[in-house]
Amino acid sequence: MKKYKWGILAPGRIANSFAAGLAALPEAELYAVGSRDAGRAAAFAEKHGFEKAYGSYEELAADPKVDAVYVSTPHPWHEEAALLCLEAGKAVICEKPFAANARQAARMIDCARANGVFLMEAMWTRFLPTVCKVRELITAGAVGKVRHVNAEFAFRAEADPKSRLFAPDYAGGSLLDVGVYNLSFCSMIYGRKPDRVQSHLHIGATGVDDTATLMLNYSGGASALLYSAIRVSTTHDASIYGEDGYIKMPSYWHGDTVILSNCAGTQEFKLPFGASGFQYEAAEVMKCLDCGFKESQIMPLDETLEIIKTADKIRFDNNLSYPFEREGGE
Repeated sequence: MKKYKWGILAPGRIANSFAAGLAALPEAELYAVGSRDAGRAAAFAEKHGFEKAYGSYEELAADPKVDAVYVSTPHPWHEEAALLCLEAGKAVICEKPFAANARQAARMIDCARANGVFLMEAMWTRFLPTVCKVRELITAGAVGKVRHVNAEFAFRAEADPKSRLFAPDYAGGSLLDVGVYNLSFCSMIYGRKPDRVQSHLHIGATGVDDTATLMLNYSGGASALLYSAIRVSTTHDASIYGEDGYIKMPSYWHGDTVILSNCAGTQEFKLPFGASGFQYEAAEVMKCLDCGFKESQIMPLDETLEIIKTADKIRFDNNLSYPFEREGGE
């Protein structure tokens, strides 16, 4: 079995979950951590058992032993970090949202393709056993032609203007933090971008969206209704309605249950997962590298770009832009 040496760039909260996922994979070696704070890198490396700790992103990218890097900086800096690693020849999996906007995303994709290096969005939900089961059921025609999707992902956080969730400089707001799960889920179910997007964002006191209500329409009469928020809690459920039945997913973005109802009756599939659940996306990266693929067929780059373009349209339709877009012409 080929073993891949992994690096983590920016050891924040979510990087802990990714590291826990890596530890569950025998083909993954927890090798290096890179942070702009050497002490933070060292503490993270000790906690999770990484061999190296670097006090800069540049040192991590320059290490010739690193095979793949997980990028988990705040949203606006995904591009800078990914380009650094891609230009050094490292495979990159970049935390969702892939970038703060489509221009950044396109530059990342162009760089990966120009350098012949693997790149994938870290949309971990797409690789969970429940979501794989849903793709299997839909492909098998278990609910017939899909006509509608409902998905909601909202939680209540205190409106701290310095928090990444609420700060415009960090591309905060519900749409990019949790609404992107909903958009990606619909993209996976329908396999194409929507033909029409109607949206309403409520812009909170800090200047980012604290709620996002979206209606997507697709050719052939298909639709989706999506809701995200960071100031109100909801269930995190998704429903997929077809002409011959429906699928329910409690806590769809991290759940372990799929409920299928059609003319044959109702079935419940329990699909628990160990570790953090992040091991599945990491395994996909290594599987692709084993096969010589430069991108994932499950989370392809062109689809990632279209999802970010849809998010851009939603923001711009609601007059929401971030300071770095206005100042830098992004």
